[in-house]
Amino acid sequence: MKLFSLEQIKELAHTYGYWAVFGGIALENTGIPIPGETITIVGGFLAGSGELNYWLVLLTTIAGAVTGDSCGYWIGRIGGWELLLKITNFFCLPETKIQQAKIKFTENAAQAVFFGRFITLLRIFAGPIAGIVEMSYTKFLFYNVMGATFWGIVVVTVAYFAGTFITLTQLSHLLGQFGLVLLLLVILWISIPLIWKSSQKIQNNE
Repeated sequence: MKLFSLEQIKELAHTYGYWAVFGGIALENTGIPIPGETITIVGGFLAGSGELNYWLVLLTTIAGAVTGDSCGYWIGRIGGWELLLKITNFFCLPETKIQQAKIKFTENAAQAVFFGRFITLLRIFAGPIAGIVEMSYTKFLFYNVMGATFWGIVVVTVAYFAGTFITLTQLSHLLGQFGLVLLLLVILWISIPLIWKSSQKIQNNE
């Protein structure tokens, strides 16, 4: 479900500036499927055009990502799986997609928290799922801060410089496609070993 158009997001960034960047990515990382990454991209793009300050956009992006993921963690830790499903059902997201995100996460929790921000679905659900599976909060916070910093630098900097030679629409589309490609690679990374093990078992039983 598309809650905001790119023009509406741009207007929000124009009106509320750094608060829009902080709030957008914080809400998304809490587990609410709004276009937080797009808001961050718009913030970096506006910094490139001189309308916002690069360092303040980067700072609010990192702060929002860390805050949102921490809130998501405690929502998952306290509310559990049922609460997460209620939230995602409200936004018309099928349970199968949430299950996929949970499977990807539990296999490699630390890597999922760190790199999950670059991957569609994991960026939204990494925090809540970390709480649901009761990952140590100290460990979660470390990878949360490191991942938020790395992701923030990459996304804001790319948007800052890319805005000089492509449009905001093209930039948002390219980064969105990049996230989907990473999601596909993660699915293949998990699926191929499972398929291989299943085929081996079938051969051994013959």
